[in-house]
Amino acid sequence: MRVIAGTARRLLLKTPDGLDIRPTTDRIKETLFNILQTDIPGSVFMDLFSGSGGIGIEALSRGARKAYFVDNTAKAIACIQQNLTTTRLAEQAVVLKQEVCSALEGIARRGKEEQVDIIFMDPPYGCGEEKAALAVLGRMPYVTEDTLVIVEAERQTDFSYGESLGFLVEREKCYRTNKHVFMRKRVSI
Repeated sequence: MRVIAGTARRLLLKTPDGLDIRPTTDRIKETLFNILQTDIPGSVFMDLFSGSGGIGIEALSRGARKAYFVDNTAKAIACIQQNLTTTRLAEQAVVLKQEVCSALEGIARRGKEEQVDIIFMDPPYGCGEEKAALAVLGRMPYVTEDTLVIVEAERQTDFSYGESLGFLVEREKCYRTNKHVFMRKRVSI
């Protein structure tokens, strides 16, 4: 796995050992960032269920102002920190070893972010953790109608519940076995 573009282009990234981490392939990552390319520069980015941190590091490399990395495993956090050191992007990063919902609420309590621009999450498939994270995100003051939320999930995952949590699906980009679902907070009337 490598950084595809930007200041850390071509640098190799480590991945944590074990089968429970499923890094986004370079090809899918490149497709995702082609979609996001105009939204990244100067943005505040969140990489939830970070694993190796490859998505958030790609965002920083491409000009994101700041990135949050959230994972609850020690091996993932160690890997993220090593990758941030390798890419020389650690100063722009906030790494949180916490369960995702707790981290999201903690960021709101600290009041550090007025708005987060892009939130990417790649939770374990089939566990429903994306639904719990979306429920919390729907209540967070830093998630506005302009915030783009992207969920990586198995291709057959149904997101029809999103509207009940305050989100509208704008787009789905399907791949062979998985997909990216792009959502925004529903505008209040």
